[in-house]
Amino acid sequence: MTFKRRNGGRNKHGRGHTKFIRCSNCGKCCPKDKAIKRFLVRNIVEQAAVRDVQEACVYEAYTLPKLYAKMQYCVSCAIHSHVVRVRSREKRRSREPPQRFRRREDQPRPNAPGGPGQALRPAAGVATVRP
Repeated sequence: MTFKRRNGGRNKHGRGHTKFIRCSNCGKCCPKDKAIKRFLVRNIVEQAAVRDVQEACVYEAYTLPKLYAKMQYCVSCAIHSHVVRVRSREKRRSREPPQRFRRREDQPRPNAPGGPGQALRPAAGVATVRP
């Protein structure tokens, strides 16, 4: 019988049984070694209120703490919410990690207004004269 993955979709090697966890999204029971686990790192204060908290803070240069939550997904929820992607048969064999996600502020914007490739648009209500 052919097999799809060399680990059978689990990380159980040599153990007969592993405990079940509940999916963070749907609540389905899933073996702990089969679940897709990710850390969700967020600021405790939402982005809109960060400046207000910084101004009201007594300490200079106080860094707000972060909220760390371990999310555990079943396979179907992880695929549905794009935590993991479906890979082709050849790409399934590669074991190197995928490229890291870069934040938007770090990337140069090729189509920024006024940049190369795009002219500034005239203000609203201003008529342009065409020959």
